[in-house]
Amino acid sequence: MEHRRLGRSGLRVSTLTLGTMTFGGAGAFAAVGSADVAQARRQVDMALEAGVTLFDTADMYSDGLSEEITGEVLEGRRDDVLLATKARMVVGPGANDGGASRHHLVRSAERSLRRLRTDHIDLYQIHEWDGQTPLEETLEALDTLVRSGKVRYVGASNFTGWQLMKALATADAHAYQRYVSQQIHYTLQARDAEAELVPLSLDQEVGILVWSPLAGGLLSGKYRRGVEAPAGSRHLGEWNEPPVHDEEKLYDVVDVLVDVAQAHGVSAAQVALAWLLGRPGVTSLVIGARTDEQLADNLAAADLVLDAEERRRLDEVSAEPLRYPHWHQAATAADRLSAADLSLLGPHLGA
Repeated sequence: MEHRRLGRSGLRVSTLTLGTMTFGGAGAFAAVGSADVAQARRQVDMALEAGVTLFDTADMYSDGLSEEITGEVLEGRRDDVLLATKARMVVGPGANDGGASRHHLVRSAERSLRRLRTDHIDLYQIHEWDGQTPLEETLEALDTLVRSGKVRYVGASNFTGWQLMKALATADAHAYQRYVSQQIHYTLQARDAEAELVPLSLDQEVGILVWSPLAGGLLSGKYRRGVEAPAGSRHLGEWNEPPVHDEEKLYDVVDVLVDVAQAHGVSAAQVALAWLLGRPGVTSLVIGARTDEQLADNLAAADLVLDAEERRRLDEVSAEPLRYPHWHQAATAADRLSAADLSLLGPHLGA
């Protein structure tokens, strides 16, 4: 499996990351998956065999049970892998059981270390924006965790463009550890990230990890126009992560995915993942599966190569309109656009 540099760091990570949100199945996470230790061990074995080196979890997944299971199944081979986890979400009833304060982050990191059965976290990510805690406090706490040896690298997740840029500028101003990556939602069904987050990542050398790269299964091929979704399916009903703003467009995208997949003799899911791996700035896709069969299929996407025409068809059917000021820049600033600008505007200029 290919390994790519994570942002401007010296760390290299596999293009597919095993996400462990399906481990445990406690509380609301039962709707996502409920792998016990035995199934989690099988899936970790499969991922390692395929060349995966990065494993991603979070303190809130199944109330910490995901981290516990991940730590248990990786025991004895911790030195061969990279571990990423996250903190910020509310994990208890107390007033300080959420957020990106120094108090919460340091305590959360120490709890994650115990659950993961390790002495360090390779990538510690702020799971969500906290608009009430000063960035200086958050970044200083992360810097302290790195300098103490408890954390190796830090990243962000689910920030807007201006929030991430403010965090990077604040880190630079105080010589704190800089976010080397951002974990974001980005798929053929939801290309919002291309407007700000992808260009920012290219300009600032921030690696992109993609969560739910199959849009929670919407791009698996099982959701088709005029066909009832299989029993147990979560989407196009009460479950709205990610939200579907245009159901007909979703079906148009899936039609092309299925057509391209049939030409290769693979699944629609593999094509959706391969498309993402070829997009500017993308470092790794965080995949997870309810079943071993789904995981095996997703892992095979690392070797799928789409040709230029197939990519053009997928780009075209999933394209989103340029919003201001992007349409204005495409019309009037084409003489002085950077590589980061062109990641969005290039196709609209014929570049």
